[in-house]
Amino acid sequence: MEEEVIKIRELCCTYNTHIALEKVNLDVKKGEFIAVMGPNGGGKTTLLRAIAGMIKPLKGYVKVKGNISYMPQRENINFRIPVKVKDVVMMSIISKTKKFSIVSKIKNEEINSVYWALKVVDMDDYMNKPFTELSGGQQQRVLLARAIATNPDILLLDEPFNGVDLPTQEKIIKILKDLSKKGTTIITVVHNVSPLIHYISRIALLNKKLVAYGKPEEVLTPENTTKVYGIPIPTSVCEEGYIHPLFGDIHG
Repeated sequence: MEEEVIKIRELCCTYNTHIALEKVNLDVKKGEFIAVMGPNGGGKTTLLRAIAGMIKPLKGYVKVKGNISYMPQRENINFRIPVKVKDVVMMSIISKTKKFSIVSKIKNEEINSVYWALKVVDMDDYMNKPFTELSGGQQQRVLLARAIATNPDILLLDEPFNGVDLPTQEKIIKILKDLSKKGTTIITVVHNVSPLIHYISRIALLNKKLVAYGKPEEVLTPENTTKVYGIPIPTSVCEEGYIHPLFGDIHG
């Protein structure tokens, strides 16, 4: 029996006094690759933040087994202070180890973790460059390096493909696929699930309430997508899997 690493029961959360999540029940097993989909304002980011322990539920609970890394949307990160790429990644080490001291006091093995993470995302040649001078896709890869530098058991990603070109998207997908194969549990918010369709275990279709949760062919039905997006989303089936040509344009 596969180990359960996330258990959510009757989860209710608010955002700016509005209900963001209502009575959500969700289980995730070790090594699963979960895609979370739904319209803007449907509670996707709130769900990730609740799992990460960043917000307190109004009702219900979240139980997590293992250490977590959270990669937020790039648009929600403020890097006004000029900071080098390697220092952006180092922030995750400092945060996890509670060492709010100068970077020079970080242990060698922790610095090696930063270099390793940057190499994984093919950004090790940019480690001394200012983060703000990078392209959007390069910044996204650095933020992914920051999330994986602590070797998390559970990786939470909020729209990791926003603002990236196709080669960057393919690179990120390969990294996530490899991490999943090694046993990392991954939960990612996406608008377009098509590029991930061959790798994900299940889809959580969310619109404040959990409308459906299961395999893509079970979840992405006209009935379910109408409940979430207001219109049925056409899907077609091929031998390789399910193709969802319109999901890249659906934001709710």
